[in-house]
Amino acid sequence: MKRPATDLSGASCDGSAFSSSILWGKPVVKDILERAGLRLLHQFPPEIAHSLSLRGLRLLSRSFSEPITTPRLVTHLAGMRFPNPIGLAAGYDKNAEVLGALSRSDFGFIEVGAATPIAQSGNPRPRVFRLNEDQAIINRLGFNNDGMDAIAKKLQMRPKGSIVGLNIGANKNSKYPTDDYVRVLESCGQWVNFVTLNVSSPNTEGLRELQRGAPLRALLSTVLAASKRLPQPPRVFLKIAPDLTDEQFECVTQVVEDFPVDAIVATNSTVSRAGVSSTAQAEIGGLSGQPLFMRSTKVLARLSTLTSTPLVGVGGVASAEQAYAKILAGASAVQLYTALVFRGLSIVRDICWGLEELLERDGYSSVAEAVGTRRDEWLQ
Repeated sequence: MKRPATDLSGASCDGSAFSSSILWGKPVVKDILERAGLRLLHQFPPEIAHSLSLRGLRLLSRSFSEPITTPRLVTHLAGMRFPNPIGLAAGYDKNAEVLGALSRSDFGFIEVGAATPIAQSGNPRPRVFRLNEDQAIINRLGFNNDGMDAIAKKLQMRPKGSIVGLNIGANKNSKYPTDDYVRVLESCGQWVNFVTLNVSSPNTEGLRELQRGAPLRALLSTVLAASKRLPQPPRVFLKIAPDLTDEQFECVTQVVEDFPVDAIVATNSTVSRAGVSSTAQAEIGGLSGQPLFMRSTKVLARLSTLTSTPLVGVGGVASAEQAYAKILAGASAVQLYTALVFRGLSIVRDICWGLEELLERDGYSSVAEAVGTRRDEWLQ
């Protein structure tokens, strides 16, 4: 199927991803303006650019159309129907501020947050670094957000028919992290389609310990019990780190198999600096973007051999070919964020139509038919 001409706007983020889309025009003109907007936003520090991009999206909240979809791109995951398998990863819209615009953008689904029970400012600045040479970002934000009550109010007003998930975490100084997850779930869970338990951010001390056997078992048992008590229980996803050992991955999947977790999100950012050339690599924090693609996709393929739980592939996706590789390695859906910083929102349009063409080329009538069909290539 040929990709149609589109008049949807492009944009940029990381700041930089979205606000350049305030400039409209025909596709060629629009792409030129988007690139100019990206260059402008990259003159600002990342967090200022991020704030500017949110303002731009608020202005455009009624200017977007609707997600891209075709019969081949329609995706089913955990009982949900996505118009396409490309989702926005958590981290951009931390406080659910621009749900209107995002829900009508090209994404098939969006994830906001991370949300914690109590508002917190996060780690000291500077804490976000662009690695232009590597098409990557290092961040040590530390779950900066407005808190669950403020976020819940915005989630209640989300556009009808949109597919929205909420990434949830624990406050930095929490004595009882499991209780934090339950509190956010109870406050916000009924207003979203799914919640993602973030136990893998490298920027909150001790958080990754929740991926270990006994703590993870206790967390899932408590959270899933609390979810059942909600009037509209959301699906429950688990987001894991790419930095676990083979033994730890096996432990995680063994625990997950004992609980009705709806999906595993693989993966979060990495503390590794393999493949990074920028001088900013010395900065502490989680690395996302192109250097993470190979590592996260290998983890994805490995997980697909260990569990029957559906997988969402995240990490370094910046093209249709890379999204397709995640699907062939075992992902039922894909998320991205960092690529928007360097390519703008129009990349989502390009990925969706490119994925449509790749699926058609290989004779697949749906995304589901392609899932995991080439995982062995990533296990060598």
